[in-house]
Amino acid sequence: MSRADSTEATLAAGEAADNGAARASGERVIRLSDVTFGYTAAPVVEDVSLDVRAGEYVAVVGPNGSGKSTLLQLMLGLLRPDEGEARLFGEPAHRFDDGQRIGYVSQHASAAKEMPITVREVVRMGRFPHVGFGRLDAEDDRIVDEALATVGMSDFADRRITKLSGGQRQRAFIARALAGEADLLVLDEPTVGVDAESVDAFYDLLASLNADGITVLLIEHDLGAVADHAERVVCMNREVYFDGPTAEFVESDALARAFGTAVGFLGRGGGE
Repeated sequence: MSRADSTEATLAAGEAADNGAARASGERVIRLSDVTFGYTAAPVVEDVSLDVRAGEYVAVVGPNGSGKSTLLQLMLGLLRPDEGEARLFGEPAHRFDDGQRIGYVSQHASAAKEMPITVREVVRMGRFPHVGFGRLDAEDDRIVDEALATVGMSDFADRRITKLSGGQRQRAFIARALAGEADLLVLDEPTVGVDAESVDAFYDLLASLNADGITVLLIEHDLGAVADHAERVVCMNREVYFDGPTAEFVESDALARAFGTAVGFLGRGGGE
């Protein structure tokens, strides 16, 4: 083995050890304590307390207008609670300024049809927080190439983002988050407008990234996908109706209580 290969192997082993240590330590990535928030006098999110720890794969579900997206903004410090406290990586969420630790993919990413840039250029944006106003160097380009390979988009690197399918665009934006070396991947209904076959591949990718140590926080309307993939479910409608393992959620009445009516869903295996 050459010295370069040996060094690369050592770095890879160290990275894997760091990922394992993060999971083992149970570092709190997000913590909400008795959080209430409203745009008017009526609360949209009421008395919510929950933790998201390093290495978890958490899905937030609930009916339209249930406060899911507002909850996400509170978690990320984009909104400040009227009551209670939100913390991000141990700091007050609204003061957190280490944005490179967070990769965000919105439901609008799949509709990014007006961006006249290539996939590689999108992914290179993930390196900007690391270089400031400097130029990307060979190491940055290596990280970009690795991110493209991880999401299976190397062959599309020089294609314009406008020429991709919805699922491919979402992969490109995940690659941007990976290029930024994010610890937390946040996705807000990322499969809106994505075809069913691409949805399955997309969730397989998320599972693989989570297995590599990335914390995944997902807001999703596709209950079948949640049942198939997420390890933990938070079900809400203004307040939290359930927070626990997905298998227990599927067997509970939390969904019916949150939606106010009986709701069934199909997993990939076809079982309701």
